[in-house]
Amino acid sequence: MTISRRSFVLTSLAAMPAASLAAAPEQNWPMFRGPGGRGVADGFATRVNWSVDAAQGKSSGLLWRAEIPGLGHSSPIVWGNRVYVATAVRLSGKAPLRLGAYGDNTAAEDNDEQRWLIACFDKQSGRRLWERALRTGKPAVTRHTKATHANTTLSTDGKRLIGFFGSEGLYCFDLNGKPRWSKDLGVINISKYGIGWGYASSPALHGDRIVLLCDDPSQPFIAAFHAADGKELWRVSRKGDCERSWGTPLIHYDGTRTQVVANGWPYVISYDLATGQELWRLRSGGDNPIPSPFVADGMIVVTSAHGGKAPLFVIRPTARGDISLAEGKSSNDAIVWCAPNGGSYISTPVVYQGYLYLAAHNGVLRCFDFKTGEKMYEERLGPAALCSASPVAADGKIYCTSEDGVIYVIKAGPKLEVLAKNDLGEPCLATPAISQGVLYFRTAASLIAIK
Repeated sequence: MTISRRSFVLTSLAAMPAASLAAAPEQNWPMFRGPGGRGVADGFATRVNWSVDAAQGKSSGLLWRAEIPGLGHSSPIVWGNRVYVATAVRLSGKAPLRLGAYGDNTAAEDNDEQRWLIACFDKQSGRRLWERALRTGKPAVTRHTKATHANTTLSTDGKRLIGFFGSEGLYCFDLNGKPRWSKDLGVINISKYGIGWGYASSPALHGDRIVLLCDDPSQPFIAAFHAADGKELWRVSRKGDCERSWGTPLIHYDGTRTQVVANGWPYVISYDLATGQELWRLRSGGDNPIPSPFVADGMIVVTSAHGGKAPLFVIRPTARGDISLAEGKSSNDAIVWCAPNGGSYISTPVVYQGYLYLAAHNGVLRCFDFKTGEKMYEERLGPAALCSASPVAADGKIYCTSEDGVIYVIKAGPKLEVLAKNDLGEPCLATPAISQGVLYFRTAASLIAIK
């Protein structure tokens, strides 16, 4: 079946009312890195070893594999009995993807006509339930050779499905794929060295509000929109505060206030969700802030790297004003601890069972005691390991995804113990999802469920 024939197709299951899709919170993975953006899903056993080579009769642990047309680094999300994912389909042929470590600045030759899609799958069988075409046309900006035209992850609250693709627009659907509204925010060119590296900040959804981080260096801003109709509620310029960033904003309610924390360079800044007013700021270090802030054990974690600096901060959510560290200091009233060179460039860390884990883009895994900041280890996962996807945790294990599709299964704890290496057989730069003990990996061509 061709892409054009599959587009706009609904099955009878897709017509189920949204209320029937509700699920226990512990089984939902509603946004980038799951509940709260933490990357953790406990309560069910998860697999250590598996094989997906069904053609050779070596498949074990494979629940299902479904084809994903086009190319995207959009991570899967899960709500109830459904899995949702976004992609961009190049209409003139296969989109190029270049893996590995390299420093040249050539944009991908992939700026011809594309079709942006959202697809929905049955969680148990992998059957495609529906697919929606959002837009067809030439991309407004170029992308990096390792990026895609659909880098961002969808977000849902069980009633709405939100997708944002930078220059290609903001979209809201119900969970059956019925369009509710859409909004064009214009060209958002996250550019460096004259190359649009591709938009990558996923939408943050909290209550009746959507927050988008749009750090186009020429006119960076953060804005909140009403989830019901897309109406813009506030917009704050980040000119002079941030030159560029790709992280997803954190929305966190600490019992007294709801704040939006946006990674950035030269400043990480927290805003009041209701008004957009600045609450605190922190002078950061890494000049390509890609990791997303998140909360663990009541503390805000944020990191960045590149340009010679790679700070990792653990921050009290009660912070106010300028909380930047004094020269030579690693803590203050607002910052619990800082590892000046402990951060990660691309992937977001995960905190699990008292330890913080970072998978660096060069394949080095770092582990810190989360309370004290003491480094427990810093070791390379393997000679070919390069990590762009963020690590996730479940059932006493850390899952680290390498760009070549090898998944390193690490035993949680203060010493590195690699339990298994499992090859998906396809490149994988998207962060996996976890639901009820099933691991969902989005590769360059497939959605793979490991039971």
